[in-house]
Amino acid sequence: MAETMTGTGLPKGFRSAEQGWPELFRIPHPPHRLPLLGDVLGANRRTPLQDSLRFARELGPIFRRRAFDKEFVFVWGAGLAADMADEARFAKHVGLGIANLRPVVGDGLFTAYNHEPNWQLAHDVLAPGFSREAMAGYHTMMLAVADRLMDHWDRALSAGRTVDVPGDMTKLTLETIARTGFGHDFGSFERARPHPFVSAMVGTLTYAQRLNTMPVPFLLRGAARRNRADIAYLDRTVDELVRARRANGPGDGDLLDRMLETAHPETGERLSAQNVRRQVITFLVAGHETTSGALSFALHYLSRHPDVAARARAEVDLVWGDTEAPGYDQVARLRYVRRVLDESLRLWPTAPAFAREAREDTVLGGDHPMRRGAWALVLTAMLHRDPEVWGADAERFDPDRFDPKAVRTRAPHTFKPFGTGARACIGRQFALHEATLVLGLLLRRYEFTSDPAYRLRVTERLTLMPEGLRLGLERRHVPTTQRPAAEEPHSEPRCPVHGTAD
Repeated sequence: MAETMTGTGLPKGFRSAEQGWPELFRIPHPPHRLPLLGDVLGANRRTPLQDSLRFARELGPIFRRRAFDKEFVFVWGAGLAADMADEARFAKHVGLGIANLRPVVGDGLFTAYNHEPNWQLAHDVLAPGFSREAMAGYHTMMLAVADRLMDHWDRALSAGRTVDVPGDMTKLTLETIARTGFGHDFGSFERARPHPFVSAMVGTLTYAQRLNTMPVPFLLRGAARRNRADIAYLDRTVDELVRARRANGPGDGDLLDRMLETAHPETGERLSAQNVRRQVITFLVAGHETTSGALSFALHYLSRHPDVAARARAEVDLVWGDTEAPGYDQVARLRYVRRVLDESLRLWPTAPAFAREAREDTVLGGDHPMRRGAWALVLTAMLHRDPEVWGADAERFDPDRFDPKAVRTRAPHTFKPFGTGARACIGRQFALHEATLVLGLLLRRYEFTSDPAYRLRVTERLTLMPEGLRLGLERRHVPTTQRPAAEEPHSEPRCPVHGTAD
């Protein structure tokens, strides 16, 4: 693979994606395509994902879009997406948006090409950091950061202010991954403005998104200079963090300890200093950006569905009672709260698409020939709206779609908020535990009130986030209750870290 693949993911000699699809003409595209410009009529450069959702509804389960000289094939039909989840025939493709992040994180876990050896090395070294035992160790730190969030919200409540949900969820998740993974405190809740690390991170993500739709990168000279400055700041921050750890000695066996001290169990190889930097930035960025979006969308839906919020609160009161600090195992018992989170991730998966490439010549869905190296984007946000899977009311928010009985009746590979296969999100269980814990704590402590005039707007910067979401708060009394009877365990695809990729 290393000898035959180019930086685009296509075999050498392929000049564009079209050559990987011999019968590309059979795949529909939007009407009114313009010479040179492509499918730009009615498109918004700031919302390419939401534009793609609109085209998906019009064009069907596989379609294509052209942006200047680039052709993109999108897949969202459940059968086609399941076909592309076949690890024997398809692998992760580092698509354009992800490749644009390589100046930031190089061959980190998320951005490495399949042939680059550092991906497997880092995965094997770090996977034990997401075991059940490791997760239980992170739980106390997650609680401590959640307490800081609630102190922050209590002050806003006392002052009669609404809270900035996306901003505060970003502070929460950044502090959580920084403390649990690297023993670092950014002091986010003590700052009036976002930490410079967050500003630099948002800058790099936004720049990568702009490159997707900019035909002449030369026009982004000013933005490119800012992007280089943002990357330099991220590098300096992480280098300082690593120097402090080396100077002060090992931490508590966190991710940074593993990166610095652990050798590969079979080869004895260690992560290089450059690779450590790249992995730390990867975890700090990916480990908080997507989870903050998931929490923000969930809080939006809870504020708009008081019946769902009341049912979730009743579960929290029943399961946790008056326990001040719920234990690690008590979080997994919040099964309805978890359904709220899953349904929010269904409607707005914060990583809204992932790319797959053919390992060898194949035929997708028995109907679309693909040459080795040809790739397509699985449009997760539309896969999660496929009416053949989710029903005619697929746009409606309904956590009972994730009742265990409903989950068992659905075909596999229809819910993919964390990607698929061997390259699926390594931190999936970390994110789900953190988000469920935080939702439980917030539901137990507050009632949420939303502005009736607010309409959900979604910001796209490779990941998705509600724009301008503010909520009012009311403090509630936590009743003393008995514990509930045991409920059937939640049925879900297992995490790749534990041996089986979904």
